[in-house]
Amino acid sequence: MKKIINNKKDTNSNKESISPELKFFNYEKKFKFENGAFIEDLTIAYTTNGHLNINKDNAILICHAFTGDSDVLSWWSNFVGKKKAIDTDKYFVICSNVLGGCSGTTGPSSKKPDSNLCYGTDFPTFTIRDIVNVQKILVDSLGIKKLYCVVGGSMGGMQALQWTASYPNMMEKAIIIASSMCHSPMQIALNEIARQAITEDTEWYGGKYYGMSSPDRGLALARMLGHITYMSEEYMRKKFGRKRKKALKYFTPSFEVENYLHYNGEKFTSRFDANSFLYLTKAMDFFDVKDEIKKIKNKKNVSLKRVLVISFISDWLYPSSQSADMVLTYRNANIDTLFYEIESNYGHDAFLIKNAEQTKFIKEFLNN
Repeated sequence: MKKIINNKKDTNSNKESISPELKFFNYEKKFKFENGAFIEDLTIAYTTNGHLNINKDNAILICHAFTGDSDVLSWWSNFVGKKKAIDTDKYFVICSNVLGGCSGTTGPSSKKPDSNLCYGTDFPTFTIRDIVNVQKILVDSLGIKKLYCVVGGSMGGMQALQWTASYPNMMEKAIIIASSMCHSPMQIALNEIARQAITEDTEWYGGKYYGMSSPDRGLALARMLGHITYMSEEYMRKKFGRKRKKALKYFTPSFEVENYLHYNGEKFTSRFDANSFLYLTKAMDFFDVKDEIKKIKNKKNVSLKRVLVISFISDWLYPSSQSADMVLTYRNANIDTLFYEIESNYGHDAFLIKNAEQTKFIKEFLNN
């Protein structure tokens, strides 16, 4: 994936030619956050795939997961593209980098208006609702009055959930995969450990590290923790077992799984911003949309007709019990909701990996 700092493309990227051009929409009004703060320089980075039809009723918004970006053909190519589950020959697919991200949309690593300084931790705190409101601004700018479907997995699923609660009159369908209506204490605890790894790094400097050395050590540790939660125990056992490599010293990595975590942690620091990590994990922890979904049945002009929920049996980070809870909540709000639990040993990352069942369920849901 590309890393973009201050809304500039990484010119060293060697992306495949199938990746679409990154586009930018500059919002000319003040953007007001849920907490009352505002910024005057909102830029939204996004991609589109396929063609918008004459009636403008074939648009699908895909919301990316925590460390993803707008290049959906890169991170979800198993399900999006020509003749795939989300067929770009049939649908107009939109994907934007989230508010507060570090791949083109305004966030902590963006420069303040009329300044050479980056926002850092002066960037307003934001919520999943703020992220969705920015996406709505983008959809409106494209002249689209109603989305055919909003799709998302993990943090992207939270965005899809918020779309159904905030704008049930702007969409027909929603697909929510491996996600939750609110974080459990365990999920919050894991995020807090990751945040502490960053903020305790001596080079974090209270979030004002731009132009100096960055808290790569802390960010790498946070990513290492994340990788553990994305996989299942069975998958880790099959992939790594107790394979060992020669270690230089006793306390240096000697197991293959250790080397894997170190490699991916260090690699992550080249494409992601530590402050974005802090802001986004906090937005996920504060997310709680259950009561809003309950109220959908009382709203007027609701066009949301169907919801598809998918979970994975080996996903211990976002367990199927959380998906079952959202299914019940939607059904009690009079929304026709389908639920499939898929067997897979990949853990939480299963929603990203090629899977015939997930392909089938998405394709059938979109076509019916």
